[in-house]
Amino acid sequence: MKRHLLLGLLALVASPGLARGEVLLPAIIDLVVDGGNTYPWQKVQLPGTKCGNGSQYKFFVHKTGSPNVLFLLEGGGACWDYDTCSGRAGVLGAANPNGIADDYMQQITAKYVSPLVNGADPGLPGRSRTDLVTKGWNIVYLPYCTGDVHVGNNAATYVDQTGANPPLTWHHAGYTNTLAAANYAKTQFPSVQKLLVTGYSAGGAATSSAYYFIRRAINPAKGYLLNDSGPIHLAPNITFDSRPLHDTIRQSWNLNSVFSLLPASFSQGDFGTINRMVAREFPNDQLAYTGYLRDYNYSRFSYERFYSPNDKESVLSHWKKDQDRLVAELNLYPNFSYFIPYERPINASHCSTIITFVGSHACQKMEKKRYPWEYLEWPFVQSYKCYSEFVTMDVFLKRFVNENQRVRIYEPPNGYNAEDPGMSVLAPLLNGALGG
Repeated sequence: MKRHLLLGLLALVASPGLARGEVLLPAIIDLVVDGGNTYPWQKVQLPGTKCGNGSQYKFFVHKTGSPNVLFLLEGGGACWDYDTCSGRAGVLGAANPNGIADDYMQQITAKYVSPLVNGADPGLPGRSRTDLVTKGWNIVYLPYCTGDVHVGNNAATYVDQTGANPPLTWHHAGYTNTLAAANYAKTQFPSVQKLLVTGYSAGGAATSSAYYFIRRAINPAKGYLLNDSGPIHLAPNITFDSRPLHDTIRQSWNLNSVFSLLPASFSQGDFGTINRMVAREFPNDQLAYTGYLRDYNYSRFSYERFYSPNDKESVLSHWKKDQDRLVAELNLYPNFSYFIPYERPINASHCSTIITFVGSHACQKMEKKRYPWEYLEWPFVQSYKCYSEFVTMDVFLKRFVNENQRVRIYEPPNGYNAEDPGMSVLAPLLNGALGG
C-alpha cells in the first residue's frame, strides 16, 4: 500500500506548485510501481523561444504512430511581481523559475502528474489501473516556465520591494512558445484525426486562452478542449469578482497584444468571453471544463490578494459566484460540457485530472441518504448517496472524446468524499507529506 500512496507524493505539490517535483526525494521513484511513463521523448528547442529567466525554452514530443495528438499545457502557478516570478514566494509563485532541464521528462512532475499523458489512471489499493482514451496517442508536452499561463507577451521588470536584490527582468514569453510548439507539431503530425488540447490549473487557463491558436495551427479533423481547473470567468466590469485579477495580468503579461489576434466573437473588455469565442468559432468541436466547486487553490489566486476579508469561506464564496456564472454561460453553447464535482480533500480540491482519479467523480443528485436502511450499506459511515448516475472521470473522458457526447454535471454540496473511509486515509497522508 505504501508504494501506491507515494504515487501521489510524486507530483501533488499543489498547483501553484504542481511543477515542483524537485522538492521530493528522488528515491521515492523507486517505490512507484505504476502511474509513471517511460516514453522515449524528443526534446525540441526552437529559435526565439525562452523561459521567464531568459533561458532556452524546451518542450517534448512523444510519437506513437497514432492518428491522434494530445497537446498538454503544464500547470504551476502564475506571477506578476518580484516575489512570485523570482521563486521567493515558493508554491505561491510561478513554476520552474530557473528554466527547463534537458532531462525534464524524467523528473517527477512530467513523469507522474498526468494520467492523460500516461494513458492510464494508476489506481490505488483496492482500485485497479484503468486505461484511458488517450492511451497510445502522440503527445506534445509543454512545460511551464513563464508564469503567464502560456500566453503572455511581455518582458517585464519587477522590483524587489525589500531592496535586497536588484530588479528582475522576466520574460512572459508564453504566447511565442506555445505558438512555436503548435506550428512545430503541425510539421510532425500533418494529418491529425483527433486533437485534445488540455492542461491543469495554469495549464487549464492556457487551454482555453490558447485553443484558438493551437487548433488553427494543427488543423485536426476533430478538436477537443478540456480545461482542468483553470476557468476564465466572466468579468465585463469591476463589479465582477475576477476583474481585479484580469486587470493585473492584462498589464503584466501584455495580454491585449495577444487577445487582439482573436476573432470578433471575443471581447477584449471581458476575458471570460473566451468560452463564447471558442464555442462559436469551432461549433463542431467538443469543449469542456472540469474542476471542483470547493477549489481552494486557484480561487486563492483569483481573489485572495484583491479582497478583504480573504479567509477560506470568503474566497470560496467569490469562487462559487463566478462558477455559477460560468456554468450559466456554458449552458448557452451546445458543444460545451462541464464536469464539476463538489470537493476532494486532496490538493485543496484543485484539479480533477491529475495524479489519481480517486475522488474525481460527479453525481448530479448526490444527496443525504433518504431511508434508514441505506445506512446499513457499506461504507456504514457514509451519509450521502448518489441518486442519479455516478460518473467517474474515466467514464466522462470516454463519453467526451470517444463518443462525442455532451456531458453536464454540476454536483451539489455534499460530504461524500469527506466521509469516504478510503479518502480519510489517503488524503491526510498526501496532504501531510506536502505540509498542507
